[in-house]
Amino acid sequence: MKFHQMKLEEVEQTLHTNITNGLTRKAVHKKREKFGWNELSEGERPSAILLFFNQFKDFMVLVLLAATLISGLLGEYLDAVAIMVIVLINGFLGFLQENKAEKSLQALKNLSAPQVTVLRDGEWQKINSKEVVPGDIIKFASGDRIGADMRIIAANNLEIEESALTGESIPAPKFTEPIAETNPPLGDLANMAFKGTLVTRGNGVGVVTAIGMSTVMGNIAGMIQTAESVMTPLQRRLDQLGKILISVALVLTVLVVITGIIHGHDVYTMFLAGVSLAVAAIPEGLPAIVTIALSLGVQRMIRKNAIVRKLPAVETLGCASIICSDKTGTMTQNKMTVTKIWNGGKDWDVTGTGYHLEGEFFYQDHKVDVLKEKTLQQLLIFGALCNNASVSVTGNEVELDGDPTEGALLIAALKAGYEKQTLLNEFTVEKEYPFDSERKMMSVLVKDRSGRRLIISKGAPDVLITKCQRALWGETVKPINDFIRKEVDGAVEELAVQALRTIAVGCKELHSPDIPQTAQEAESGLTFIGLFGMIDPPRPEVKAAVEECRQAGIKTIMITGDHVVTARAIAKQLGILETGKESRNVMDGQMLDDMSVQELEGTVEDVGVFARVSPEHKLKIVKALQNRGHVVAMTGDGVNDAPAIKAADIGIAMGITGTDVSKEASSLILLDDNFATIKAAIKEGRNIYENIRKFIRYLLASNVGEILVMLFAMLLYLPLPLVPIQILWVNLVTDGLPAMALGLDQPEENVMHRKPRHPKEGVFARKLGWKIVSRGFLIGIVSLIAFIIVYRRDPSDLSYAQTIAFTTLVLSQLIHVFDCRSEISVFSRNPFENKYLVWAVISSALLTVAVIYIPVLQPIFHTVPILPLDWLLVLGLSCFPTFLLAGSLFSRKNK
Repeated sequence: MKFHQMKLEEVEQTLHTNITNGLTRKAVHKKREKFGWNELSEGERPSAILLFFNQFKDFMVLVLLAATLISGLLGEYLDAVAIMVIVLINGFLGFLQENKAEKSLQALKNLSAPQVTVLRDGEWQKINSKEVVPGDIIKFASGDRIGADMRIIAANNLEIEESALTGESIPAPKFTEPIAETNPPLGDLANMAFKGTLVTRGNGVGVVTAIGMSTVMGNIAGMIQTAESVMTPLQRRLDQLGKILISVALVLTVLVVITGIIHGHDVYTMFLAGVSLAVAAIPEGLPAIVTIALSLGVQRMIRKNAIVRKLPAVETLGCASIICSDKTGTMTQNKMTVTKIWNGGKDWDVTGTGYHLEGEFFYQDHKVDVLKEKTLQQLLIFGALCNNASVSVTGNEVELDGDPTEGALLIAALKAGYEKQTLLNEFTVEKEYPFDSERKMMSVLVKDRSGRRLIISKGAPDVLITKCQRALWGETVKPINDFIRKEVDGAVEELAVQALRTIAVGCKELHSPDIPQTAQEAESGLTFIGLFGMIDPPRPEVKAAVEECRQAGIKTIMITGDHVVTARAIAKQLGILETGKESRNVMDGQMLDDMSVQELEGTVEDVGVFARVSPEHKLKIVKALQNRGHVVAMTGDGVNDAPAIKAADIGIAMGITGTDVSKEASSLILLDDNFATIKAAIKEGRNIYENIRKFIRYLLASNVGEILVMLFAMLLYLPLPLVPIQILWVNLVTDGLPAMALGLDQPEENVMHRKPRHPKEGVFARKLGWKIVSRGFLIGIVSLIAFIIVYRRDPSDLSYAQTIAFTTLVLSQLIHVFDCRSEISVFSRNPFENKYLVWAVISSALLTVAVIYIPVLQPIFHTVPILPLDWLLVLGLSCFPTFLLAGSLFSRKNK
C-alpha cells in the first residue's frame, strides 16, 4: 500500500481505524488474529547437538575419520587416538564459532520500542509494543523509539534519526502532507516513521501501517535469515585439497597392492602395506595447523584494531578484489562541520573537522582575525544564539548534545572564541519560534545589555531569502535587488555543488515594545546576513587507504543512502571516482530499482558510487559483484547494512558506531571504525594465506617424500623403510612444529603490490604443485638411498636401516622448511629472520634425537641409536634436495 501518497482520510479508511478515538478492543482482537504480534520472527535454528555434528561433514574431516578407522584396524591405536583428538579439537572450535554467529535477529529485537503510547477506545494508554496492530494511533516525542512503521498524521517540529536504515547522518524532518512520487527512496519518505528509528526532536502522532516482519526492519530481518553465507576461498581450497589427497591415496593403494601381487607378495600383506601408504598420503595435522595459523593471525589483527569473528574470513580479506563501503561513519566522521561561510559576496574558509576546536578562518587563502571582521563575527554569533544544541568542552574535545547541524554552528563559533554560554550572558533569549518543517525556519527574540531587541532567524536559504527585504553587503545594509538575489542563489548553488548543506541567517531589530506572537510576524522584513556551508567530512586517513588498496588491485565502491551530490563530492575527495568520469561512475537507487541482478552485472564494475540505496539494493550490488567473479568485502555500521554484510564474502562492521545487528552479521569488526584499518587487515590476510601456502607446500612435500620412499621400496622388492608410527611422528611432530612456525612468518616486501588472487585459483597455483612434487621426489629418493646403503650393508638389522631412513627423512624436511619461506629460493630471504621457525626446527631435531637415543622411546618408535659415522651420510643426503634445486633456481633468477 502506498500510504505516503494517501490523504489522511484515505489512510483512515484503508486501515479501518478512527484517528480521533483509535481502535476498539474488538477491532484490535480481529486485527491480531489476522496480522499476528508486532515482533520479529527468528525462523528455525539447528539444535546445539546438530550444530556440533555438522562440523564433521567437511570432506577433509571425513578423510581423517577414515584414516582413524584404518589405523585402528591395523592395530595402530596410538595413530587412531592422535587423529581423533585432532578431529575433535577442530569440531569443537567450529561449533563454538558457529554457535555465536546467528544473533542478528536478537540484536534487531533490541532496537524495538519496549512500550508505546496508543489511543484505544478514545483513551491514551501505555502498552507493550508487541501488542500494536495496524490501524493503532500512536503518539511519540523526543527520545522515543518508534514501535512500528506508521504514517504520520500530526507533526510538531518533528525530526527522526534514521541513519541505521537509510545511512543518512542528519535526522530527517517529518511532515503530514501526501507525497506524490510513486517510489521515493526510503530517506525521502518524510511523512512516514519506521520501526526501530529514534525521535530526536519535537513530537508527533502516527497511524500504524505495518508491524513485525512486514515493517522495513522486518524486511531486513527476513533478508538476514535468507542471505546465504558463502564458502570462503580458503574453505574451497582445503575442500579441493582433501579431494585431491584422497584420490591420490586410493590410486596409490591400488597401485601398490596390484604391483605387490604381480611380484608374488602375499595378498593380505600387500593390502596392509597399501593401506599404510594411503594413511601416509593424508597430512593428519593440516586442519589443526590451518586453524592455529588463522588463530595466530587473529591475535595479530586484534593488535591492529580488527576483531575476527569467523576464522576462515581472515585469509578471505587477502583475496578481496572489491571493498563496498558505507559512507557515513565509515569513510566520513559522522560529525557535521562548517567548512564555508558566505557573506556579502565574500567566501570564508573554515579549517578543522569534526568535534574539535582546532580551526582557523581564511579569506582568499589568507588567514584572517575574526575580531577585525564585523560581519563574520555577527554571522557566527547569530548562528550560536539561534540554536537549541549545547556542547561541553574538555580540552580540545567537544561533546555535542542536540542536532548535528546546530552543533556545527556552535563549534564554528567556538573556533572564533564565541562560547554560547558566554553569549547568553550578553544576550537574553526572550522568546523562541521553534523550527517547523513547513516553514523550514527557526527564530529567537533576544535582548542585549543595552536593551536592543533582535529577531534572529535561520533556515533553508530558498525560504529565508523570501522573508528578507534587505541584505548585509560588506559593512552596509542594502535593499535586496535582482543582483543581490542572483548572488545569493549563485552562492547557494556553488555550495551545493561542493555537497555542502546550507543554512541561511537573517535578522531584524525590533523598535516596538510588543513581542511578535506568531512566527510569520517575527520572520517578516528580515535583513539577510549570510550562509553557512557544512558537510560530514571524510576521515583524513581514508584517501591514502583507498589509494593503497588501488595499488593492491582492490577497487573501493561507496554505497550510501545519502544524496547523489553529497556522495559524489565525498567520493571525489577520497579518490574513489576517476576525474572526468564522475557521472558515469554514479548510480542511484531509482536506477537500481529498474534493474535485475543480471542486468546490473553488465555495469556494476564501472560504478564507483551507489547513492540513495535501500537494504535490498545493497544486497543486489553484492550479488552482482559476486556473480562477476569478485571476492567482495562489505563494510557498514547500520541495521540497513546487515543483510549485505552477511551475504558478502567478508562482512566488516564498525566497532564504535556499528549496531549490534551489523556486528553479529559480520566476519570482521573494526575497533576504531577506521576504513584505513581495512588496508592493514588486507595485508595481514594476504600474508596469512601465503603462510598457509607455505606450510601446505612443506607438509605435502614431506608426505610425497614419505609415499615415494615406501612405493619405490616395494617396487624394488625391499622391506618397508618406515613403520606406521614413524610416519605419524613425522606428520604430527616433525612436520607440525615447523609448519606452525611458518604461520608466523613475516610478509614478503611485495605483498601489497600484487593483484588479488582469483577466487577460483587452485591451491597448487603458481607452480606450487611442481615445487611439492620435485622437492618431495628428492626427499623420498635420498631417504631411500640412505635406507638401501645401510640395509645392503647389513640386511639382518632392518631396524637400524629404518632408523637411518627415518632420520634422513626428518632432517631433509627440516632443511627444506627454510626453502618454503620464499617463492624464489632458500637463498632469497634471511633464514634467521623467523625466530619461531628456527626454534621449531631445533626443537623438532632434538625430539627426533630423543626418540632415537632414549631407551624407553625406542620400542615405541622402532628405532636404534645411530653410529657417529652414519650421521655424516644422513646429513649429506638431507641437504641435497633443498640446495640442489634451490641453488639452480636462484642462479637462473639472478641471470
